[in-house]
Amino acid sequence: MARGSAFEVFRTFLVLGITSFGGPVAHLGYFRKEFVEKRGWVSVEEYGGLLALCQFLPGPASSQTGFCIGLSRAGFLGGLAAWVGFTLPSALAMTAIAHYAVLFQSNRLAYGVLHGLQLAAVAVVAQAVWLMAQSLCPDTPRRALALLATAVLTMLPDTGGQVLVLVIGGVIGWLALDDSSLVQHREQRRLARELEDAKRELRLHLPSLLCLALFGLLLMTAFLVPGSGPWGLAGAFYRAGALVFGGGHVVLPLLRDAVVVPGWVQPQLFLAGYGAAQAMPGPVFTVAAFLGAITAGYQGAAIATAAIFLPGLLIAAGTLPYWQQLRTRPHIAAVMKGLNAAVVGLLGAAFVNLLTLSTIKSPWDLPVTAGALMLLTAGRAKPILVVAFCAAAGAVV
Repeated sequence: MARGSAFEVFRTFLVLGITSFGGPVAHLGYFRKEFVEKRGWVSVEEYGGLLALCQFLPGPASSQTGFCIGLSRAGFLGGLAAWVGFTLPSALAMTAIAHYAVLFQSNRLAYGVLHGLQLAAVAVVAQAVWLMAQSLCPDTPRRALALLATAVLTMLPDTGGQVLVLVIGGVIGWLALDDSSLVQHREQRRLARELEDAKRELRLHLPSLLCLALFGLLLMTAFLVPGSGPWGLAGAFYRAGALVFGGGHVVLPLLRDAVVVPGWVQPQLFLAGYGAAQAMPGPVFTVAAFLGAITAGYQGAAIATAAIFLPGLLIAAGTLPYWQQLRTRPHIAAVMKGLNAAVVGLLGAAFVNLLTLSTIKSPWDLPVTAGALMLLTAGRAKPILVVAFCAAAGAVV
């Protein structure tokens, strides 16, 4: 893999941090378009592998995926640059509007714009599912596995269901998709070359072990710190970031227990912050900046944001080097085929959920969503233009 600079990574992710509306699943579509199709920083298979890894890990999956892309591109500074670039715009915006939460919640125009952004997410996710299915499910067994994963997740939509379909995908890949005996010599040489590149470029075993040890040490400390003041705030948000699987909206119950139950944030403000987070580009976890600002001003916003993301970044940095080396081995490659198909099913289930349960609320929503999808596919429009179209349509309709 060609090496890049941390500034290049920061600049690219900063643009995504400003334009990536729609929540964690939509972010994966934006990442695929930017880093697989446009820039070629990762291959389709590598990207699917990163998605599978980050779905297994606690923390915000889309932010971890971006962090891993930056880490692979430009080392630890690249990973940090990717996280800062992708997170900073949303975190600053959430901090700035912390004192206007009630107005945002009650303003009809703002609500319409928010709903339009959700429609944009549906279109982005639909395109991502279609393109990833073409690349990662090229044959009948993998298409069937993706459909099975979607069916399982419609019945078990929680975090346990996500982990279950990934385990099923890996096991089926190991048992039924291992064609290593048929791999051509050229493919074997390619895999060997990738393995050598991974060993040379990601020789981070000691730092990786230190990251994993620091993750565990800080988690234990988070349960021991006092329940108030800056350390209490940092401990509460670190626990939320370390114990959530599935990321995105799954963290909200943990955050509610962290800030509403102790009385730091009123329930109405908590819900207003959640609504504002949906309208922001970048990771949903930046709702922590809003809650931290309500609790302790600018200092609280900085502490909460750093604390909620830190555990996910530490565990991603600790596991990525080993994952990069293992995934090029023939039997592991077979497991990856199953995992990639399961990831397509996972995104398919997320799309079904967006389409049927939460986003499509009126007859006008379907033509708006269809128009956005046509802009993305036939029109090849940039995501920011699609987002602007949907936001304007939501405000008008």
